[in-house]
Amino acid sequence: MINFDLKNRVAIVTGGAQGFGLAITERFIHSGAKVIIWDIDENEAKKTIDKVKSEKLSHQIVDVTNFDSIHKNLEEVERNYGKIDIFINNAGITGMNTTVADYPLDEWNKVMNVNLNSVFYCCKAVVPFMIKNEYGRIVNIASIAGKEGNPNASAYSTSKAGVIGLTKSLGKELANKNIAVNCVTPAAAKTRIFDQMTREHISYMLSKIPRNKFAKVEELASLVAWLSSEENSFSTAAVFDLSGGRATY
Repeated sequence: MINFDLKNRVAIVTGGAQGFGLAITERFIHSGAKVIIWDIDENEAKKTIDKVKSEKLSHQIVDVTNFDSIHKNLEEVERNYGKIDIFINNAGITGMNTTVADYPLDEWNKVMNVNLNSVFYCCKAVVPFMIKNEYGRIVNIASIAGKEGNPNASAYSTSKAGVIGLTKSLGKELANKNIAVNCVTPAAAKTRIFDQMTREHISYMLSKIPRNKFAKVEELASLVAWLSSEENSFSTAAVFDLSGGRATY
């Protein structure tokens, strides 16, 4: 495994206690970064701390749908570490698998709040810290569903499409600064998020992938590590597919 140089970098990974977030966290630590995982589940966060066993890893219990909580915890990170170099917006949920006509309004709003509003809140809050530091790397974890739209997953698909649009807007706003903002659009990977999906929906997703297999969390972590490194001094406001050939544009 080739590690990108993240020595002396301070990174925050939302939803960092499991799935994609955990893989990114472990890759960052191996690459030399100090990582603070943000998770709303304290038990899962503590399990991750115990599993990884690194002095470079810590955690904060943060509700990423609460702007005041986000800002308060960012201030604490800056006090403790002196800066914030990298921010990974990874926390998310799938929502229900049902038709648009049958989609409950409260469930729609919940998915939008966790998957899209939280990314806006975190970006809005962290950008001033990065501008002050004259350095920053933001990576938003979207989904191939945000580009193509999955049937019976309208809220999830729409929220991830919104993350792509937000990434492009913010990346262009900060293009004249040493801050890169990109997003990754993976196909599905076998993580605990599958527990939120129907078997039929999982089978549908696999049938759309030409490689006929799901993504590996380690592959996504490698891509995110490069996007978060100083080597990525040019790419911004971009979308990087990890779709096994599924993406058509």
